Amino acid sequence: MADVLLDFQFKSPIEKVWAALTQSETLALWVMENNFKPIVGYQCQFRKEEIGLVVESEVLVVDKPNKLSYTWVGGPIDTIVTWTLKQEGDTTYLYLTHSGFEEENQAFHGAKYGWAAMVDQLQNVINES
Repeated sequence: MADVLLDFQFKSPIEKVWAALTQSETLALWVMENNFKPIVGYQCQFRKEEIGLVVESEVLVVDKPNKLSYTWVGGPIDTIVTWTLKQEGDTTYLYLTHSGFEEENQAFHGAKYGWAAMVDQLQNVINES
């Protein structure tokens, strides 16, 4: 098994970063269109219509504002995305674990690249809000 592990830092309060991870309208600005709700057991979809991508998700963990986890099932992957947040001073540390890849293959590298690019967008979303 292989896991995508990425760390990010934001000069923003943890509540602001949490909101960007859990509010459907905000998620749409940096991930994909979705009907996400931060409720354990809630089933939702992330959709990128222009490339025909639909990711099925079920919310597994909601520990506001410290941890959020959900399944990420689409195309060839059946994985779990976990966000862990920690605030120290005026910095919020955001850790991503995208687990369940069978190997470091195209899907793994695509996810790693994709999340890094999306979190760049997240930084813009947080700065603008």
